[in-house]
Amino acid sequence: MSPELQAQIQIWRAKALNNTLTESEMAQAIAAMRADRMGAAHASEKSKVKNAKAVIPSADDLLGALDGL
Repeated sequence: MSPELQAQIQIWRAKALNNTLTESEMAQAIAAMRADRMGAAHASEKSKVKNAKAVIPSADDLLGALDGL
C-alpha cells in the first residue's frame, strides 16, 4: 500500500468518525481497498499454487463432479 493511499485512508477514517464522509468519498474508499485486496488475493493464489504438492482443482471442476452424483 502506497504512503499516499495510507494517508488518504486516514483522512477517510477521520471523516467517517466525524460523520462528514460523503457517499462519493465512501465509494472511493471502498474501490481503493477492494483494489488492494484483489492484488493481495492474486499474489496469494500464485503462492498457493506454487507451494502445493498436488494441482489444486478449480471450484468449477469440483462442482462439476457433484453434478454427476
